[in-house]
Amino acid sequence: MLYFFNIYSKTRKAWFLLSSTACILEIIALYFQHIMLFKPCALCIYQRCTLCGIILAGLIGTIAPKKTLLRFTGIFVWLYSASQGLLLAKKHINLQLNPSPFVTCDFFVNFPSWLPLDKWLPQIFDAIGDCTEYQWFFLSLEMSQWMVIIFGIYLIISVFVLISQFLKPFKTF
Repeated sequence: MLYFFNIYSKTRKAWFLLSSTACILEIIALYFQHIMLFKPCALCIYQRCTLCGIILAGLIGTIAPKKTLLRFTGIFVWLYSASQGLLLAKKHINLQLNPSPFVTCDFFVNFPSWLPLDKWLPQIFDAIGDCTEYQWFFLSLEMSQWMVIIFGIYLIISVFVLISQFLKPFKTF
């Protein structure tokens, strides 16, 4: 299986698939926000940003997947984004399952001053919802619980891809 990840990580279609899946999740999030009129909270917006990181990782890998430096850069951006997304989704679930007036999520998103996404694209990155509110269920799981599963899958695959990079190529005779 690791040889499969090693070989496949050196193809453009694998990296394009990574970007495409994360882009589809971004489109679904925008559908929930603008069509179904769900209000995203700050943690939802931060999770969207980690999905943008996964899209970026896929685009980096797509540039030249056979080049070791670009491939490893893409893998590390993917690994970092997936792990941060998983931590944010777990924090979101904790706030929903254990609501407290003393522990809440941010009322406003806090982007760096050099990258004020909420000012540049408020229709995408402005948080107007409550983190403790349940808005959508599918197969008895809430959206933040689905995001734990999704980021967990991204993280597991990224770890396998990273480990597979250190295997010696399979020789055929």
